[in-house]
Parts: sequence; C-alpha cells; structure tokens
Amino acid sequence: DNSSEFITKYRTCRRQVRECSGEADHHEGMSSDDELTPAEVTEFQKSKDNVLEDSRKVFEDVHADFCDIRKILLKFQEWKEKFPDSYCDAYISFCLPKLLNPLIRVQLINWNPLEQNFTELEDMPWFRAIEEFSDAKNVSES
Repeated sequence: DNSSEFITKYRTCRRQVRECSGEADHHEGMSSDDELTPAEVTEFQKSKDNVLEDSRKVFEDVHADFCDIRKILLKFQEWKEKFPDSYCDAYISFCLPKLLNPLIRVQLINWNPLEQNFTELEDMPWFRAIEEFSDAKNVSES
C-alpha cells in the first residue's frame, strides 16, 4: 500500500531529524503525526453530521412494523408459536442475523466505545429485544 509506505518514510525522516537535532524527550508512539488540525476536526464533524442525517432517512419510508427490531422479532415469535414446523423448516435462526444486521448497523453508526459517556451494547434497545427473543425461544423449547 503506497500510503503506508509514505507514512513509514515520513516518520523515519522525522525520527532522523529529531536524532540530529538532539530531541531526547520524544516517546515512540506518542507522535504528533496523528493529531488533527482544527480544520480537519471541523471537516470530520461536518462529514459525521451529514452521515448521521442521512442515516435518519434510511427507514423514513418503511412501515414501523418492518424497521423496529422488537416488532420484527414479535412476528417471528408468533410464527414459531403458531407454526413451529414451518418455522423450523425455514431455518429462521440462520436468517435472523442477516435480516437484523442492517437495522442494527444503522443504530450503531453514532456509537463510539472510545467516548467517555458511551452506551453499553447491553443497554441498547435492539440488544434487549434480541435478548428477550432468545430467552423466549429457550423457554418455549424447554
């Protein structure tokens, strides 16, 4: 990858300049290369806001029954209770992750575990809905 080669050469060059100038207080891995300028921070925030705005529109024209994870799982629970053979024959346990993936990904767009006040995954509504569905599935099977 050309960009990683460039970065490596750039950092090597900076290290050589530091060694020649006698800079002794530099700590490896604590380089200012990774710091963003205020313009870059502003541009990033603007881009992030645009993505978040667009993500709110993704399911704008979808009926609530088909974009709410809890409601979707309730439909599958009803199917399982009323028609267990067909539910089993359709391999629903294999289909659900693929079905729910886009819905969960949209909800995780703004999630950042590196922020100080981030929400734990276990506390998110979609996680609790899946957990409840899984518990209901286990109870009915036993």
